[in-house]
Amino acid sequence: MPIARSNGFKISYEVAGDGPPVVLHPGMFQDAAHWAHSGYTAALTAAYTVIAIDPLGLGGSDAPHEIAAYALERRVAVVTAVLDEVGADRAAFWGYSLGAMTGYAVAAHAPERLTRLVAGGFDPIGGFRSAIEPTLRRFGLPADSDAYSLVKQGAAADPYQAALIGSGDLGAFLANYEAFSREPGLHAELAASGVPMLLYAGTEDPWHEPMRAFAARTGAGFFSLPDADHKGCWDRSAEVLPQVLAFLTGGA
Repeated sequence: MPIARSNGFKISYEVAGDGPPVVLHPGMFQDAAHWAHSGYTAALTAAYTVIAIDPLGLGGSDAPHEIAAYALERRVAVVTAVLDEVGADRAAFWGYSLGAMTGYAVAAHAPERLTRLVAGGFDPIGGFRSAIEPTLRRFGLPADSDAYSLVKQGAAADPYQAALIGSGDLGAFLANYEAFSREPGLHAELAASGVPMLLYAGTEDPWHEPMRAFAARTGAGFFSLPDADHKGCWDRSAEVLPQVLAFLTGGA
């Protein structure tokens, strides 16, 4: 896999297809290849050059244990370093969960590098924390439960992610999560970015309503997947792809 460098760390990424560049950024406990595994990449490569990133701490990228290595500005730098490495001044960006948060940050802090932003399953208003209370309540867990363990357990229920967790660096996973979970929403900067946006979420995802509210307030595109929770929305690529493809080509 090709390699970029960002803040002294190695960043692994994959390139496939031909056409305008689209960056794919996965979520927590996912790697670049998860996009292909879940049916997204093949649907894009006929019309786009797909650049799928292994985020810091995952896949073939370096895995530091320092929380500061996963700060929001460092996540932006990873994306821009990969764009520089492939020679793309600008690209569309599609992220899910942690990837959506990263896309929000790139739009807020480096909007000149993006042509469009697609964001699935992450609250731009309240950030990660807005999902903690409703998720604990859903599972009947006390308010002081360890959210990280719950997130990791949920990811490990998927065989693909279980294998990734089993072969990965647990210290890096924890540092990545700690930074991810502390980031506030970026709604003000995002709304002012001028980047065309399409947001989506499953109706059973705690982040659905704040995403819908943000889209309504800012004029961004938004669609829902009925009866899908956070993971279920990711799994339903056949329903997500037509709407995203229409947006990327300017038809939505």
